[in-house]
Amino acid sequence: MTTQYGPSYVRAIAPYVAGKPISEVAREFGLDEAHIVKLASNENPLGMPESAKAAMAQAAADLGRYPDANAFELKAALSEHYGVPADWITLGNGSNDILELAAHALVEKSQSIVYAQYSFAVYGLATQGIGARAIVVPAMKHGHDLDAMLKAIDADTRLMFVANPNNPTGTFIEGPALEAFLEKVPKNVVVVLDEAYTEYLAADKRYDSIAWTRRFPNLLVSRTFSKAFGLAGLRVGFAIAQPELTDLLNRLRQPFNVNTLAQAAAVAALNDRAFLEKSAALNAAGYRRLTEAFDKLDLEYVPSYGNFVLVRVGNDDGAGARVNLALLKQGVIVRPVGNYGLPQWLRVTIGLPEENEAFIAALEKALAPA
Repeated sequence: MTTQYGPSYVRAIAPYVAGKPISEVAREFGLDEAHIVKLASNENPLGMPESAKAAMAQAAADLGRYPDANAFELKAALSEHYGVPADWITLGNGSNDILELAAHALVEKSQSIVYAQYSFAVYGLATQGIGARAIVVPAMKHGHDLDAMLKAIDADTRLMFVANPNNPTGTFIEGPALEAFLEKVPKNVVVVLDEAYTEYLAADKRYDSIAWTRRFPNLLVSRTFSKAFGLAGLRVGFAIAQPELTDLLNRLRQPFNVNTLAQAAAVAALNDRAFLEKSAALNAAGYRRLTEAFDKLDLEYVPSYGNFVLVRVGNDDGAGARVNLALLKQGVIVRPVGNYGLPQWLRVTIGLPEENEAFIAALEKALAPA
């Protein structure tokens, strides 16, 4: 008889599968790493800002000591930047850490968590990881159906995840609609508003979710330095909420969950307005180029407000995997999303102009009749 370790709800979890690294694709297909294009993980194609690199170099002298467990300087910088008290801030090892902390701190086993179909995979993983019940609300036009999500709230619901813009579909909820939604959510249900891509929004789409945390004690805004700020490899995320919520998260947060280099780089990147503006402009131009190519190829895509585009590459359920493999063989890495229930689609990160052109050329070849 085989011994089974751990609870059944943990054994039922399908581990998160990240985008293929360049080195793995090079080994698998016998390709030169220097000619491989990775557009799979929604990283900033500009890499890290120089300001962050300089801050890291200065901080490196102190790596023999543990990081500041309370991250005083980073919290102070975030407090000033967003106009909230420092005790309204929780730091995470990436915003993924924030999402996991929220589930562990706020939901008991067998209680429920509400989130949308086609939303970030970690919502489901966080729910399963604590033995909670997932209430997955069908998507509307690949995005959140807020009215249906309100109706789905059960007596034992304690948490809701809302991504805006949403990953992997790129859909966006206008500020007034989101605010009206928050006004209707029961006060005993915490809403985690996941804004990992908010820095890519055009000026006319922006809304002040940080101000909302003062009005809604059950709102927790989650953000990250991994995307527009260019610090994906350092893993820095943060949450802003009223102290009743941040106190709970900080009771579970590992004491050194944001390392010394990451703290220093985040302080520098936070105030590097020129880098953020350059990143947003590059992304907007890349989005226009990719969608222009998709239109020319007569491919359906979901209008996106992040730094990626979800594109349908065929009509059969094998299309996504088939085209993805054809792209990999040409040294182009994108993200298949069959695990989201979207087997006909691929998610493509917006890259540098030359990376976008390499992807378009490879896609045209992959879609060409045999």
